[in-house]
Amino acid sequence: MQFKHPELLYALFLLIIPILVHLFQLRKFKSVAFTNVQFLKELTLQTRKSSQLKKWLTLLTRLLLLSCVIVAFAQPYISNSKSFNTKSETVIYLDNSFSMQSPSNNGSLLNTVIQDLIENIDENEQISLFTNNANFKNTSIKAIKNDLIQLTHSPSQLTYDAAILKGKQLFSDDDDTIKNLVLISDFQQKQEGLSLKNDSLINLQLVKLEPSSRSNVAVDSIYISKSTIENLELTVQLKNQGSEIATLPVSLYNNDKLMAKTAVSITDEAVTNFTIPANTVFNGKIIIEDSNLQYDNSLYFNIDQREKIKVLAINETDDEFLSKIYTNDEFEYRSFNFNALNYNVIDQQNLIVLNELTELPNSLITTLKSFSNNGGFILIIPSSKVSLDSYNQLYNTLNLESFGEPVKTEKKITNINFSHPLLANVFDNRVDNFQYPKVNSYYRNATRSANSILNFEDGTSFLAQSGNSFRFSAALNPENSNFKNSPLIVPILYNIGKKSLKTGDLYYTIGKENKIDIPTTLQQDDILNLVKGEDAVIPLQQTFDNKVELTTDTYPEIAGIISVKNKDQFLKNLSFNYDRSESLLNYYDTEQLGNYDTSNSVASAISDIKSATNVNELWKWFVIFAVIFLIIEMLILKFLK
Repeated sequence: MQFKHPELLYALFLLIIPILVHLFQLRKFKSVAFTNVQFLKELTLQTRKSSQLKKWLTLLTRLLLLSCVIVAFAQPYISNSKSFNTKSETVIYLDNSFSMQSPSNNGSLLNTVIQDLIENIDENEQISLFTNNANFKNTSIKAIKNDLIQLTHSPSQLTYDAAILKGKQLFSDDDDTIKNLVLISDFQQKQEGLSLKNDSLINLQLVKLEPSSRSNVAVDSIYISKSTIENLELTVQLKNQGSEIATLPVSLYNNDKLMAKTAVSITDEAVTNFTIPANTVFNGKIIIEDSNLQYDNSLYFNIDQREKIKVLAINETDDEFLSKIYTNDEFEYRSFNFNALNYNVIDQQNLIVLNELTELPNSLITTLKSFSNNGGFILIIPSSKVSLDSYNQLYNTLNLESFGEPVKTEKKITNINFSHPLLANVFDNRVDNFQYPKVNSYYRNATRSANSILNFEDGTSFLAQSGNSFRFSAALNPENSNFKNSPLIVPILYNIGKKSLKTGDLYYTIGKENKIDIPTTLQQDDILNLVKGEDAVIPLQQTFDNKVELTTDTYPEIAGIISVKNKDQFLKNLSFNYDRSESLLNYYDTEQLGNYDTSNSVASAISDIKSATNVNELWKWFVIFAVIFLIIEMLILKFLK
């Protein structure tokens, strides 16, 4: 028990006054004549006994009466907080990611928790609330009720550590307030794991929501599995979490027109194929029917008239291996002998291959520098006997490490940088025991490991990258190397060609950085726009001579197909889909996180917060006791003879 005015308790020392009054008889004695002495003795003895009892009872009730009055004025109370009338602040994180579409007993998890917030928080109480994509600071449920009811799901989610950090920023700087941070989420398992840091300055409350079902079927991905002159075969990959589904309808749309429909049986994973005409514009959408999570029931994609990637080879040796890799279906491959090179065509290319040139004239170095600065890609294959000065002059321009003197020693190419973007999706597993290619001679170089793609057994770089430039450190002709016969050459050279012009994937993922090349030439002050219906956004873009590189991240926020336009001129379509990471419904066990308050409902969490700051005032009870003791004293004085 605590007191609002504890200084008034000093008045209890005044209780010594009634004690003194009762101990000393201050009444004057009155003489009364009496004839029977024996009866007088008996009467005196009986009167003294009853008088002593009455005085002690009166003293006790009077002391209790005065004590209750004094304590009542001191205003006693019982509270979990350290001081009377302590203020509290409440900040709430509401997870509105796609996994919160999971069903509960009263609709989706998100709709249920919104209704619980409205019902359990006083409508005028000041709170701060934030979601993955919205903030409401120092507001009330009454003020944001409509915003909460209309709240939609977000394609991105804050990490839990980021949510705690953001929540701390919404508290005031007042050190005397109790700070309550409530995290409301289903606590779906993520790649980054879950580890919350203790903070003595805030009371962290976790509200873990449990879905009524953990079943879900998702359209995971789509890709072109086969291509002919006439047709493309699309493969759709589906994933299921839950019981086996005997018949799952899968539909293919072009714009809003149903093109094909099939059904699959799925346990964990399944694939189905659709065939569409080649060389036609196709704005597609795959749709399945599933009553659980809704966001992953559809997947958008589009196939445009694709621009061919322009590759120019400048040769002083045979280029047959290049022409077999850069085929006519995806590339526009041109080949020049170095002595017959037309410099005017270089700026029109996406990739320039220097195929074993002995010497690089200054005019070519200058042209290649300008080409690289305009976003062009360069692949350099040196000859066995090069002019080191001219090559190193080019390398210095392209920020590549210089060549040293050639080393005529056989070396095997044994180290593969599997994490390099050029080798993404090339290997299903890391390969350690295949027949390693080799070279008979190579050029010394000090390429940093971070820029190296393939290395010799001693760690020296065989293939390195710097920006848009790639460089082998040895000749690839059959007399010097068998690398042309290696299974590595096709995916490496093919991917270098594909990187030189990002012609557009079937679709992109919302929330991830996407770089997309639009082959076009802009006039001065022209800007490309992303257009969907009546909405238009100017994305981050970099203009080159023959293309514009777009960078998207948070836009668009809604999955679908959007158009790239230069003013009113249509250039191409792009498809965007939500990240599928929310589709796997596995959850953390918050009970194992440590010393945190955890509940499974908003009502319970809000009740805990209120009980921590509620003040149970006791002064009324002491007033009641004072009245009771007053009545008891009056009864004693009146009826006790």
